[in-house]
Amino acid sequence: MRFLVINGVNLNLTGKREKGVYGAKSLDEINARIAEFANANGDSVDFYQSNIEGELVNRLHEAFLTQSHDGILLNAGAYTHYSYALRDAISAIDIPVVEVHISNVYAREEFRHKSVLSAVCRGVVCGLGVGSYLSALVGLKESLR
Repeated sequence: MRFLVINGVNLNLTGKREKGVYGAKSLDEINARIAEFANANGDSVDFYQSNIEGELVNRLHEAFLTQSHDGILLNAGAYTHYSYALRDAISAIDIPVVEVHISNVYAREEFRHKSVLSAVCRGVVCGLGVGSYLSALVGLKESLR
């Protein structure tokens, strides 16, 4: 299967900011681990990151219009909590999306406890660091069988 991992706002600074929350691994290191895991399981994965909400929407649309991927892992960062544009984009496509978070959003500030994306996603995985992405990949693949 072919998967797309989309990382949103501020995730390009992973490994450099708030290491106690997001860990010391860079986004490139996280992506390399995801790719290694996917390849070992016979899958392929592509990566995309943007700090711009509309570019994230465009990437979701592109995946849908080209039917290039079987599933999407989305870590929208702070957009998770208020981006109705991303919610509508997820609703508009027929590729299943799993919401992913490196940190446990429920152990953080109260505003992070509410996601406007969860209801239109296949599932949600949070709090496991890079393991959140790996768990989401396994779960999404299983749900597609």
